Amino acid sequence: MTTGVYSRAMSRPRKAAPTGLALAFSASGIVHVLRPQFFESIMPRSIPARHHRVLIYVSGVAELICAVGLFRRKPWAAAASTAVLVGVFPANVQMALDAGSGRNPGATDNAALAWGRLPLQAVMIWAARQARVPSEDEVAGSAA
Repeated sequence: MTTGVYSRAMSRPRKAAPTGLALAFSASGIVHVLRPQFFESIMPRSIPARHHRVLIYVSGVAELICAVGLFRRKPWAAAASTAVLVGVFPANVQMALDAGSGRNPGATDNAALAWGRLPLQAVMIWAARQARVPSEDEVAGSAA
């Protein structure tokens, strides 16, 4: 039996998804701020190198802010988290394009890992969207 658009079986993953994403954002945000050099090799080359470090710090702080919002289920957290994920996607594409070239450090130079991360962005956006406040229509539909 389904409830609205989602089945009851989906309710647990939907409820847990924002917390999982918040944990991922927390870890990634801390690394962005403490070890920005780790991300410099995946910065899109279309962005001038002089801007790389500041953008890495900004994205790290944005991830930490989104993590707090997701943990607390703030109304803005879903949209902000989605925006951050869309904003960092070009770096993930650059990492995939460079995979195997030796430009990326360590495991990030693995083509399977780098290309496999790209679809993960869609899953992470789905997780972010689960934190949003449902519309009145969605609430009414799930009660039916």
